[in-house]
Amino acid sequence: MSENRAKALDYHEFPTPGKISIQPTKPFTSASDLSLAYTPGVAEPVRAIAENEYDAYRYTNKGNLVAVITDGSAVLGLGNVGPVAGKPVMEGKAVLFKRFANIDVFDIEIKAPSTEAFIETVVNISPTFGAINLEDIAAPNCFIIENSLRERLEIPVFHDDQHGTAVIVCAGLLNSLEIQGKRLEDVRIVMLGSGAAGIATTRLLITLGSKRENIILVDRKGVIHTRRSDINIYKQAYAVDTPLETLDEAMLDADVFVGVSGPNLVSADMIKTMADRAIVFALSNPVPEIMPDVASAVRNDIIMATGRSDFPNQVNNSLCFPFLFRGVLDAKAHKITEKILIAATKALADLAKEPVPKEVLKAYQIEELSFGPEYIIPTQFDPRLIETVPVRVAEAARN
Repeated sequence: MSENRAKALDYHEFPTPGKISIQPTKPFTSASDLSLAYTPGVAEPVRAIAENEYDAYRYTNKGNLVAVITDGSAVLGLGNVGPVAGKPVMEGKAVLFKRFANIDVFDIEIKAPSTEAFIETVVNISPTFGAINLEDIAAPNCFIIENSLRERLEIPVFHDDQHGTAVIVCAGLLNSLEIQGKRLEDVRIVMLGSGAAGIATTRLLITLGSKRENIILVDRKGVIHTRRSDINIYKQAYAVDTPLETLDEAMLDADVFVGVSGPNLVSADMIKTMADRAIVFALSNPVPEIMPDVASAVRNDIIMATGRSDFPNQVNNSLCFPFLFRGVLDAKAHKITEKILIAATKALADLAKEPVPKEVLKAYQIEELSFGPEYIIPTQFDPRLIETVPVRVAEAARN
């Protein structure tokens, strides 16, 4: 067993298995406390909520409780490992929610015989929660599930692999384009990976001003063009009329590459053929589509980002979802709209341009950090995230 594997397993096992627990928020040390917390005192909030369901936000933790839900069909880079094996990731999400935004989480792993059964399960348990975070659900089922739940529920439903990825990628890309002296409406973008993250990111890029015909999606079989008959309806929506067939062809003169696919799928030769002052987001984790040292060995004018914390410009969903959920919960929003996603994107992009506080430098053991090619988005431990992003999100939710 490797040292890193042993360390990770020990972290999850000792001193108590798992990463989360439940703690009471009210005094419970006397008979009087017992009478208030349970019978007979608990009858009063029950009566109030029975008369007005919205009072659940006053007398229970509903308004600060998120369900992180998976079927384990697309866990990290590990694939369809099943709901139980997905539980460590869901507990990890719970830790991030609590640490960064003081949001409580129940992680829920569902073993359902069908997509419809999964949807019904979530609908049936939804009264418990103030919002739903879907996680690690494979495409195309993730689109069907989210769309159905958003139509049926009156609380926010958010598939993080889709929209969390889209927000953080777009925030980093807007800033990278500014640094490189380019405009979103002008650049050619190659999106390698056309599952949940790729399609959601494409959708948000178009909302922000990118031209649909300037985004080339690529899957395992090549470019998603209008001549293909083997693509689902979600890919069809972004198929383009182009003679391009392969990733190599698509990369020629591309201004931007975004990888949400798999390891080592991009070569140094492909990077060479990109346009001047190119932007490369190789976000496959833990092994990127191309390693930063390989890309920088052939180009010195690119901005490079990965999903890893050991390289500059980590593009990671944890910069988005805790703060976005804090904002929608504070606003008691019923839906997560495009306006909310844009607000989160621009709040993150704007924050990276502000002077970096000393707490961040200390957390990362560095002496200096400022907006530029190696700092395009804030870091996870920036204390200003909780002060700024939820406020912008809440404003968008209320307007």
